[in-house]
Amino acid sequence: SRIEINQTGTTLYYQPGLLYGGSLEHDCSPSRGIGYYLESLLCLAPFMKHPLKIVLRGVTNDQVDPSVDVLKATALPLLKKFGIDGESLEIKINRRGMPPKGGGEIVFSCPVRKVLQPVQFTDPGKIKRIRGTAYSVRVSPQMANRMVESARGILNKFLPDIYIYTDHMKGVSSGKSPGFGMCLTAETINGTILSAELASNPQGQGEAVLPEELGQSCAKLLLEEVYRGGCVDSTNQSLALLLMTLGQRDVSKVLLGPLSPYTIEFLRHLRSFFQIMFKIETKTTEEEHTGGEKVLMTCVGIGFHNLSKTIR
Repeated sequence: SRIEINQTGTTLYYQPGLLYGGSLEHDCSPSRGIGYYLESLLCLAPFMKHPLKIVLRGVTNDQVDPSVDVLKATALPLLKKFGIDGESLEIKINRRGMPPKGGGEIVFSCPVRKVLQPVQFTDPGKIKRIRGTAYSVRVSPQMANRMVESARGILNKFLPDIYIYTDHMKGVSSGKSPGFGMCLTAETINGTILSAELASNPQGQGEAVLPEELGQSCAKLLLEEVYRGGCVDSTNQSLALLLMTLGQRDVSKVLLGPLSPYTIEFLRHLRSFFQIMFKIETKTTEEEHTGGEKVLMTCVGIGFHNLSKTIR
């Protein structure tokens, strides 16, 4: 690609090139989480010339961006629904890094696809199980157990099948800053995955959080996400809409919970870049007691083909 900035520094001329892919490494800025970089990579990775394998270093879990755990649990199954699957699709956490200093490391690999499948994803189904990870780095390993206890205290009232792993990393793999946090996912009988997460305040910023309170708040956030419902959780709404837009010239439907402000802005971008408009129908769910109002999004894909993919 070509990037040119004029002499006064007021305009930027950008000519995008082909997405090359291959094996890469990148040190992310510790002011944002790795999730910030991963979100855009998830959108681009299936359309590279060579399968992508990238090592990202920095902050794996923070309070701003979606954590690597959540993207691993929710975005990867979503990509699989669009036909982007295989053994090479994975996110692996080698080291955790908490803000402010980071020091985490993850590996993201993704295969390339020529076309995407259209999806009909309109029935989220009932919640069948809850899984999660409570992680702690450079603090007492007991912190993770305390979070699990308090989160289970709330969630056990609703269903018995709850398993929250505790992940205590030691030594080099624990990054450079202390912290702890939790990521919970609820899975339905139709394979919808909804997620929620919380992380402790960074070292030296704000007041200390009790692990019990953090566990309870995270469980409540998951219940809030289940109430919002839909077939894709609020973190991945924009990714789902992008993959529907780039699909074959066929109708794709997805049922979403209330649209997040980011998604609304993203729909405007889709309109200006791809001239594509979604048909948006609101669904009220008074008779079924299935949470908040839902939105059924329908579109016809633009039939995007990955022309940079090498034919072997």
